[in-house]
Amino acid sequence: MTRPGGGSGLVRVLRQAFPSPPERDMAVSHAILRRVAQGAEPETLRLHRPAAVVAFGPKDRLAPGFPEAVAHARSLGFGAVLRLAGGRAAVFHEGTLALSWAVPDPEPRARTRERFEEAAGVLAEALRSLGVDARVGEVPGEYCPGEHSVNARGTTKLAGLGQRLVAGGAHVGGVVVVRGGDRVREVLVPVYRALGLKWDPATVGSVEDEVPGVTEEQVAGAILERLAVRRELQPGQVSSEALVLAEALVPRHAVTV
Repeated sequence: MTRPGGGSGLVRVLRQAFPSPPERDMAVSHAILRRVAQGAEPETLRLHRPAAVVAFGPKDRLAPGFPEAVAHARSLGFGAVLRLAGGRAAVFHEGTLALSWAVPDPEPRARTRERFEEAAGVLAEALRSLGVDARVGEVPGEYCPGEHSVNARGTTKLAGLGQRLVAGGAHVGGVVVVRGGDRVREVLVPVYRALGLKWDPATVGSVEDEVPGVTEEQVAGAILERLAVRRELQPGQVSSEALVLAEALVPRHAVTV
């Protein structure tokens, strides 16, 4: 039976990361999405600590300043990759959690909002359980703005979400900044300037700003705990078939400028 946002209620949880080369990690999520949409694998959530990368969206690639933005990212120690979901440039690093949720759905477009609301709700509930005044909604001036961003106190962005729809399924991707908000600001200031995007660096926050000493594993545990209230979770590993497909998809997420 299909749930309102797609999927059947059972979610396979994967914690593996594939940080090198930078685009491989994105390709793994892309491969899992394809296989889930084809019915070859179950609904799957990847939740892991990524390498330091700036993930650029389709509109970013068309900006005249895209090569300069990539150069700024690389000069600050960040890889450059092409996003699986839409949206503008977003930052991942070792103090963040990357979320990649592949959902089977025969009519993915019809349930886009439901998936956003479920994912944002899980993240906000998880952060509140850790003591954060977490709310769902866009903070004026935030980077990669979105209606389903998760913020602290209505003033700083802690997590962002995006979606990719394919025949037979959808991918909800996101990043939670657990610590290192200063690193996000440091790289996004020159990157967004090169892309011609206006934003307010003061809107960048982290979970650690709200709950000093919190760890990535505590945040991951809280997310899975809240998701387990809604779904049955099953730990797993990335399949060999998905890894083979990912290697073929690596060029689609590589930045060559």
